[in-house]
Amino acid sequence: MKMCIDLIEIDKDRRASYLNLLLIGDEDEKVVKSYINEGSLFTIVYEKKEIGVVQCLTDEEERAVEVKNIGLKEAYRGKGIGSKVIKKLEVLYEGNHYSKMIVGTADSSLENIAFYKKAGFYQRGVKKNFFLQYVPPIYENGLQAIDMIMFEKKLKSRSD
Repeated sequence: MKMCIDLIEIDKDRRASYLNLLLIGDEDEKVVKSYINEGSLFTIVYEKKEIGVVQCLTDEEERAVEVKNIGLKEAYRGKGIGSKVIKKLEVLYEGNHYSKMIVGTADSSLENIAFYKKAGFYQRGVKKNFFLQYVPPIYENGLQAIDMIMFEKKLKSRSD
């Protein structure tokens, strides 16, 4: 069965209504509100239902796109949807001549770390103590989130 996922860009004036989905991917409301109007925010549509969001920020100078936030409703996780979203973003940003995709996740987010590695990202650095600013602190898998692990994936250059 072919899984059809669509990414539909959300206008800036409608973004606040997607806050709850953004909070799946980033638990600190104050932090989310600090970047909600930056870059591009897409709703993830599967079987005509909005099941999540993904927000991307671009750096023209570095020709990089950062997956700033990806939030998928729990019932839809572990079904390959996140991988399809990453693939769709790759095609979109390769077509716009970006050369790399970057993403950061908490050192306690073991499932996310495995997800990004399986998706072809490699670890490129660590932002020390990044999550210590979060109130309340984030705990996953019995671990407090302290550092942000940064991953990168090279994008193919597409000449249209």
